[in-house]
Amino acid sequence: MKPNTQPVTADELLRMRSDGICRELIRGELREMTPPGEEHGWVTAKVNAIIGHFILERKLGRFVASETGFLIEHNPDTVRAPDFAFTRAERLSGPASRKYATIPPDLVIETLSPGERPAEVAEKIADWLRFGVALAWVIDPSRRSVAVHRPGKQVEVLRAGQFLEGDEVLPGFRLAVDEIWS
Repeated sequence: MKPNTQPVTADELLRMRSDGICRELIRGELREMTPPGEEHGWVTAKVNAIIGHFILERKLGRFVASETGFLIEHNPDTVRAPDFAFTRAERLSGPASRKYATIPPDLVIETLSPGERPAEVAEKIADWLRFGVALAWVIDPSRRSVAVHRPGKQVEVLRAGQFLEGDEVLPGFRLAVDEIWS
């Protein structure tokens, strides 16, 4: 991709021809995302399936898979793509858009990839919380832990023997951290 002195917009990103590379747009700057390895995919898919089943069974709202873009800032634009996002039904304004979602999801999940730097993850979670996300989970396969982020609260790190809970976002949802890797 050739250097660009002008910030890229969300509309320009959406119109880019797919070349198999996933990108996020951070304050007008394109950032390529390296395809994650098998462990990342397996852990993410497993958690998404468990939560997705819970949501569908109770008709709680809409969830989206990896690489779905959310336009979270304007001028310059920021488009983030979590590994999973869920928005409660009462906050949805109609059918899914062909453009990037603009309503903050209630829950986002990020699964760490081996090459991700802590500063990148911290920036991403800060962006999500600023956008209005109520609950963000960061799954760390190498440490077999889940960091739970809530606006204005200390990060809670859960490990073996503890449970991941949906709070008011997913009432009644409870998953043993151990089950993620079993």
